Parts: sequence; C-alpha cells; structure tokens
Amino acid sequence: MSVTDNVTDLLEPVVATLGVELVDVEYNGGLLRITVDQEGGITTDVLATVNRNISPILDQHDPIPGRYTLEVSSPGVERRLNTVAHYRRAIGENVILKLFPGHEQRRIRGELIAVDDTTGGPAGDFVTIDAVETDGVDLAEVTRHEISLADVSKARTVFDWGPAPKPGKGPSNKKKK
Repeated sequence: MSVTDNVTDLLEPVVATLGVELVDVEYNGGLLRITVDQEGGITTDVLATVNRNISPILDQHDPIPGRYTLEVSSPGVERRLNTVAHYRRAIGENVILKLFPGHEQRRIRGELIAVDDTTGGPAGDFVTIDAVETDGVDLAEVTRHEISLADVSKARTVFDWGPAPKPGKGPSNKKKK
C-alpha cells in the first residue's frame, strides 16, 4: 500500500468526526498535503482544527518514513479532480482535462455535463464535456465529447475570472493631476 493510501485510511475517519471531508492526500518531496472541504466551504479556523487533530495521529502511527512537512488546505477555487466523486461534484462547472499522449486532442476545456460510472471500474468510467476549447484553440461551436477517465492524466475545475480589462482602462493608466 502506498504512503497516500496509508495516510488516507488513517485520517479519513478522524476528519469525518470533525465534520469535514478528506478530499485528497498528496505526498511529494517531503511535503504531505492534506486537502479537506465541507459543505458551504471551509474556514481557516476549521483548517487549523484539522491540523491540530491529525498531527499527533501522524506522529503516533508514523506512516511516512523520514521527515516531512504537513500542510492542511482547502481545495481552492480551481480544484483537482481525482475520483469519480470529485467529477460528480463538478457537474455543471468548467473543467480542463489533460489526456495522455496518443489522443488527437491533448487538452479539452468546457462544461462538465455528466459522469457515467455504471460500468463498475475506472477503465469503464467516462465523462461528458461540452468543449469550448481544445489544445488552446477556441472552438467555433460547442462540441460534445465523451471521454474515458482512463484516458485523463490530469483534470481540474476552472474558475471564470470574468472578462479582461479593456486596453488603456486599467488602474495603472490613470493620469495623475
């Protein structure tokens, strides 16, 4: 079992008692990142509470060899999508899917329309996306794609920051009197 699987199994019941969901566990280069969320969003006070509660458990069970830095955070505005549950929660949101090499389009951006996991396994699970951009090029019209999750190397939600400011209208271009 991997470090992330061990940590997930160890911490999932603990964070559930705090009223939060364990969204993701990442371990990379001495950094253990625990991502948690709750209905209605999460506050820094809740993140601090989670940190205080899981730190002694990690110390006691020592699931990670050597030294590491613990980081407890929220998923943020733009969230990684790793599980079918993550995709299901993101239905109706804008997403970017990066596909493994060998596909005609490697990067697809658009609205996540549906998730089908009725086949019972990751190789058969797929998502439906109404694409507005492929490989960095805006499409003339929305194109529907059904994509197997087995073909997705990375996925995340995309926050729409609104239109860019008009040239010459930004705050740095104001004339001083």
